[in-house]
Amino acid sequence: MRVDEHTINFDESPVFYRTAEGSGMPVLYLHGIPTSSDDWVEFLARTGGIAPDLIGFGRSGKGGHLDYSLAGLTAFVERFLAEMQVDAVKLVAHDWGVAVGLTLAARHPERIERLAMMNAPPVFGGFPWPRLVRWWRSPLVGEGLMGSTTRGMLARTLRQGSVREDAWPDARVATVWDQFDQGTQRAILRLVRSPVADFEATTTGPPALILWGDRDPWYPPPVADAYATRLPGAHTERLPDAGHWPWLDRADLVDRVAAFLEE
Repeated sequence: MRVDEHTINFDESPVFYRTAEGSGMPVLYLHGIPTSSDDWVEFLARTGGIAPDLIGFGRSGKGGHLDYSLAGLTAFVERFLAEMQVDAVKLVAHDWGVAVGLTLAARHPERIERLAMMNAPPVFGGFPWPRLVRWWRSPLVGEGLMGSTTRGMLARTLRQGSVREDAWPDARVATVWDQFDQGTQRAILRLVRSPVADFEATTTGPPALILWGDRDPWYPPPVADAYATRLPGAHTERLPDAGHWPWLDRADLVDRVAAFLEE
């Protein structure tokens, strides 16, 4: 299936996104940090759907005036779906994209028909932030750390999050590094410092699939279990041979997500 690239403008700020034709209800893919819709090319080719670069990331706008908080990114997704004339979606999300997707679902539960999520930060109490996130959340310390990040440091961090040695080849790292400019660094800091509403357990919700790489160095398996208790009817699949970006360690997860979406 062909994956196309597009750019539109919101208030003179670019919004980059990818699409692939599919049948039935569209699939919305939401990436995490510090990546972009580049994460989803293989998924789009398999399932069809829409994958935006969230503002502050990839090739979308990164102006200092934009709202990179969790609420602001959710509002961006709402506006993006309105622009696409899409009312309801099947949602696939990773990392902080899950936090955005769950905020969207809390605001508009009728708009999420199915949910597949992978290795996300805990949007509820009871879990400490990873050390790296704690540093980012600290004023001045976070800015200093971001400003001093080198390509080698970024590469080591990305590769730390995966099990397979070939999960992050030089070309993939180079793409993330090229997009890891001052605008993206600012967006990450504002996002991780923004208020995160405590995601409480619900009694109703869409069918949910939780795929979790157990060798994630930042978000351990108990976070997956906590999500499972808060999502009614969620099915959890723990992946002992995968890390933070589980599909990079397990290529079969593209088909697994596709099968769930087609159920």
